[in-house]
Amino acid sequence: MGRIALTGMEFHAFHGCFKEEQIIGTNFIVDLLIETDTSAPELTDELKDTLDYSKVYKIVKGEMEITAKLLEHVARRILNSLIKSFPQITFAGITLSKMNPPLGGKVERVSVTLNSKDNG
Repeated sequence: MGRIALTGMEFHAFHGCFKEEQIIGTNFIVDLLIETDTSAPELTDELKDTLDYSKVYKIVKGEMEITAKLLEHVARRILNSLIKSFPQITFAGITLSKMNPPLGGKVERVSVTLNSKDNG
């Protein structure tokens, strides 16, 4: 079993409960941890035997482009899409962070962390 991490994926998206957030948008950071059997690609050195990181990124990007109110909802959609697209994933965890959230004061980020073993 191996772990594959995609960290620091940055997106400008339009998630939030405030109308302004859905018009102006803000920056988000996505960190993923994926567990899968890596024994075949360890030996073959063939992309077809592992998760294609560019396809994983495209799934995350596609879900980030769909506006939502809540980070929890976006994070769960990303996990569900990954599990559906890559049945060889045995576990996936995500941290989705909204940078500089409009909370009435200086806050660097708010984050939600979910995993594929949680309900959803």
